[in-house]
Amino acid sequence: MDLKFLELVRFRASPAPAPVVFDGPPQVRAYWEGLRRAGAIPMRAALDPRGMSGVLDRVFLAERIGRGVAQVRIAGSALGEIGGMDLRGLPLTVLFCAEARDLVGQVIEQVLHAPAVAELDLVPDRGNGRVIAQLVLMPLADGQDRRLVLGAFGFAPDALRRCRFKVARRREERLFDRSEAAEPAPAPALSARRAGHLTLVHAKDQGGRSPRRPLPEFSGP
Repeated sequence: MDLKFLELVRFRASPAPAPVVFDGPPQVRAYWEGLRRAGAIPMRAALDPRGMSGVLDRVFLAERIGRGVAQVRIAGSALGEIGGMDLRGLPLTVLFCAEARDLVGQVIEQVLHAPAVAELDLVPDRGNGRVIAQLVLMPLADGQDRRLVLGAFGFAPDALRRCRFKVARRREERLFDRSEAAEPAPAPALSARRAGHLTLVHAKDQGGRSPRRPLPEFSGP
């Protein structure tokens, strides 16, 4: 046999592994996009679990309760398996190792305040550093002064159970350009009798703020 041929076989580069397709984030992102009206952020009340059927076990809803802290309100069963606990009432960052939590908090702030959609490639806190999960975070409007995040995980078939994640890569997409974000809301019209004076207008009386309604649980697929 030709020795040159053997050398070619020996040093031939092995084929690149096929990219992992993560179920969950693309489907939920497409559903969320379908709820947008004229490019606006979708309302929480518009969510229908049937629109996320098949990946509902990887979906969660969280509410911002402090800077960089999003408390999980609703969580699919797959997230409980990864975290080893019921995540409801806990911060989303419990799924991440300590050194990644500040970064995740920064991403949450960006998603809610830019606003933006964020995608994270995740690796486990132990192992060879291979990406085993993806996470997409999307803002929701609520109408009750709550800042809500709709999120979805996707896991590789051999993803570790009961692990904590590190962030390998992050991608963020602003939903509005700077001119749209900076455009002020129209000022309330002044009556002719008060046109010559400055008036402090309250959108709602502080003492009469309506109570928060509980969030309904997602049903099964």
